[in-house]
Amino acid sequence: MADSVAVHDKEFKFMTIAIEEAYKAVECGDGRSYGAVIVQNNEVVASCHNMVLKHMDPTAHAEVTAVREACKKLNQIDLSDCEIYASTEPCPMCCGAIYLSGIKKVVYGTKALGFSKFVAAESMGIVMYQKGGIDIKQAKPNLVLLAEQVFRKTEE
Repeated sequence: MADSVAVHDKEFKFMTIAIEEAYKAVECGDGRSYGAVIVQNNEVVASCHNMVLKHMDPTAHAEVTAVREACKKLNQIDLSDCEIYASTEPCPMCCGAIYLSGIKKVVYGTKALGFSKFVAAESMGIVMYQKGGIDIKQAKPNLVLLAEQVFRKTEE
């Protein structure tokens, strides 16, 4: 029981930071409402938001930016002892960056919105994670609701 509570508290803590980053992206005008946090040994290594507009770089998604920052901070490209918490399900590009960095656990808030126009995009990410040996799961329902709220509120 104590382990379950500890996992829930950890998930709440880091998902809340990812959701706050999503708000920051819009407030700063840096990009759309996406946030991500990379954690190592229960400590935040990188906390980033979408920077597409700020950098005029279509690859500057929250997850990719967080992977880049974590690699710089840790001075290594192997993040296999890290986890990533994202406000929204990572897109296929971010999925690739997560895989290449070696991250083994992904927790996300709301489902990827806007990728349904791509053929099989919904299942593509899950398959990539499964084939890469990455544990992916959606956060607890209360956190999913928070993530959905920030996305819908800022994307209107």
